[in-house]
Amino acid sequence: MKKVLVCGAGGFIGSHLVKRLKNEGYWVRGVDLKYPEFSQTAADEFVIGDLRDHSTVMTVMHLNKAWDDGFDEIYQLAADMGGAGYIFTGDHDADVMHNSATINLNVVSNAVKFAKKPKIFYSSSACIYPAYNQTDPENPLCSEESAYPAAPDSEYGWEKLFSERLYLSHARNYGLDVRIARFHNIFGPEGTWRGGKEKAPAAICRKVAECDDGGTIEVWGDGQQTRSFLYVDECVEGVLRLMRSDCQSTVNIGSEEMIKINDLVKMVAFIAGKHINIKNIDGPVGVRGRNSDNNLIYLKVGWKPKQPLIEGVNITYDWIDQQIKI
Repeated sequence: MKKVLVCGAGGFIGSHLVKRLKNEGYWVRGVDLKYPEFSQTAADEFVIGDLRDHSTVMTVMHLNKAWDDGFDEIYQLAADMGGAGYIFTGDHDADVMHNSATINLNVVSNAVKFAKKPKIFYSSSACIYPAYNQTDPENPLCSEESAYPAAPDSEYGWEKLFSERLYLSHARNYGLDVRIARFHNIFGPEGTWRGGKEKAPAAICRKVAECDDGGTIEVWGDGQQTRSFLYVDECVEGVLRLMRSDCQSTVNIGSEEMIKINDLVKMVAFIAGKHINIKNIDGPVGVRGRNSDNNLIYLKVGWKPKQPLIEGVNITYDWIDQQIKI
């Protein structure tokens, strides 16, 4: 039985990952500031702890307080993050950079001390890609090699790029077996859907669910900005396929089904069976266009998404609609 540590296990993707690992027979310890918000954790052990604190990281990485009795795998998904309303206003830049960088420095500096070093997965983000390659909403460039010269769209993206290099340098200098994936807009049930940190699919599902037929919802920007969105179960599958491969290249994990934000609203309205009017307003929107380029991960790992966007949005809308009615 493999022993696994999931950092950020109380978060959206982390909680789904824990469920999948448990279903496959792993022994899992989760750690986060909080338990999963919408379900019971599936982890064998769950530690409420702050990974910014070095002593907390040392504690959760020990099984029997011996460096040579550690974990087979560590999944590092913990970060200070949120949707456009949190990341792109600039109001949280210092906290985002400090909190996430501190977590990663603590995790990697302790991981190298094990006699038998664990394999580590680090969740990076499509926000590391240069803003200058994402000005055309119809033709964004997000292939892995396009990351440099670096010009991420946010301080969140800069921290993610720094941490990629942090893990890769420890792989070179200390022999860590590292896997890195850049996530592209992961969504699905049990994700944040209100409060200011929700991402576009959840925010739109909430607005449509709360809107009367024939009503109007507000959408930030002109609605012509493009994105691709990946359902959470597909994301977890991609992560595990990457971890079980010999691929040491940093890869994208996302969908190549690009959609305009206004068209995403229309998709959700169709699922809801409502006519919804759109009022485009000023607001933080990020880059004009973004779409995952999956050529490298398909070449190296053989993974690509299978589910059309509308299927995942349908499941997510139904879940958020039920949450609103509770």
